[in-house]
Amino acid sequence: MKRIVTIQDISCFGKCSLTVALPIISACGVEACPIPTAVLSTHTGGFKGFTIHDLTKEITPITEHWKTLNMNFDGIYTGYLGSPEQLKIVSDFIDTFKKDNTIVFIDPVMGDHGKLYAGFDESFAKKMAVLIKKADIIAPNLTEASYLLGEEYKDNYTDEEIRDMMLRLSALGAETVIITGVRRQDKLGVFAYESKENRFTEYFRERINDTFHGTGDVFASVCSSALVKGFNVKEAIEIATDFVVECILATVPDKENHWYSVKFEECIPSLVKRMF
Repeated sequence: MKRIVTIQDISCFGKCSLTVALPIISACGVEACPIPTAVLSTHTGGFKGFTIHDLTKEITPITEHWKTLNMNFDGIYTGYLGSPEQLKIVSDFIDTFKKDNTIVFIDPVMGDHGKLYAGFDESFAKKMAVLIKKADIIAPNLTEASYLLGEEYKDNYTDEEIRDMMLRLSALGAETVIITGVRRQDKLGVFAYESKENRFTEYFRERINDTFHGTGDVFASVCSSALVKGFNVKEAIEIATDFVVECILATVPDKENHWYSVKFEECIPSLVKRMF
């Protein structure tokens, strides 16, 4: 069985980060090993009064213990990292545990819709741009891609501009660049660039005019699992995109009560069929 370590926060309610990653990675038939970077009572999108407990000081002791166990990972998948200190710790973790056959998948979670999330600034984005040098695959959205390149975000990008962004992001170190959230009229999709093959790939589905939290985590969890299991990039982005769309469609009829995330649990049977 393949094994992924995923490093990100855990929101006890709201279905994002680890509470999405763990069940989805497991459903894909991959062993999931979490390193929580913080514990929140809820995610931060739309909830007020949430609590947060930082776990930065716990990451290194976990790592040190794992060293004594000679732990090996087929994949290292990082999501939301809340501070420059965590970026440095994760960088050291990659140095320690990455082997020749380990896929390092970094989702540089920093912002969306042209803005950085609360608590992040351009200085953090520059430090994230250093961390992604150690990735085999990065999966930013267009907002994160623009900040990684130190450029101003635009509301509309041509296909040529997106391909140019991917080339420049790849030049920072990652062999494969996946950019999510690409709008094309009534469609929404994903672009990918594989530097070894000098190959561009794109995949689009219908655009659903509803927004839900956690869909980026759903995509990254499926995509990283598929790649670790041996699916190629084209297959991985198609499986992940299709699953996200299915989860959104399952949630839209009950959006009033389930506004905080998608009902990915109802869609797991179809994901299992695609992954096995």
